[in-house]
Order: sequence, then C-alpha cells, then structure tokens
Amino acid sequence: MEILAVMKKTKKTTYKAFDAAAYLDNDAVIAEYLTAAAEDSNPEVFVAALGDVAKARGMAQIAQAAGLGRESLYKALSAGAHPRFETINSLLRALGVKFTVVAEQGS
Repeated sequence: MEILAVMKKTKKTTYKAFDAAAYLDNDAVIAEYLTAAAEDSNPEVFVAALGDVAKARGMAQIAQAAGLGRESLYKALSAGAHPRFETINSLLRALGVKFTVVAEQGS
C-alpha cells in the first residue's frame, strides 16, 4: 500500500511596512511626534522623525523651503547621518515648527 503524502498549502501572511508619514497629517500630530522623538536619548530617532515629517509634507517642497537640494535633504536624513545644527534648524523652520527648551521636571 502506497502512502500518499498530503501537502498542505499554508498561506503566508505578509505585512506592509509601517510608514509613520502616512499618519502625520496635521500640525498638532507632527509637533507631538517630533517632541516625543526629541526626548529619546538616541539622536538618530529625532533625525528619522524629521525624515518622516519631511516625507509627509513632501521632500522636494521641504528641501526648497529649507534652502537645500532634494538629494542633500535625503542625505542629511539618511540612517547614520549626523546633520549639522544649521541643517536641522532650517528643516524645522521649513516644517513650521521650532525647538523649545524647558527645565526638566524635578530640576
């Protein structure tokens, strides 16, 4: 008697990569997102968040408003980049947000 192996087909579930830029649709959400990223001790988190916001607003438009070339903006916001303060400040102005420094609670 022959034993027939029955092959079960399993459907593999795939997920679309999360894109924060799709949810950054108003100024209040953007400000909260950047504030939370700025509070992280890893500066790359804030740079990545700036990239998400720039993507949500349109990279070419933000690059132009910041006085940067589009490729320069992509390079400044790429993983492992260490953009200068002037670049960050220009981006924040182009995005319509600003840094605010406050005393830590308990200080």
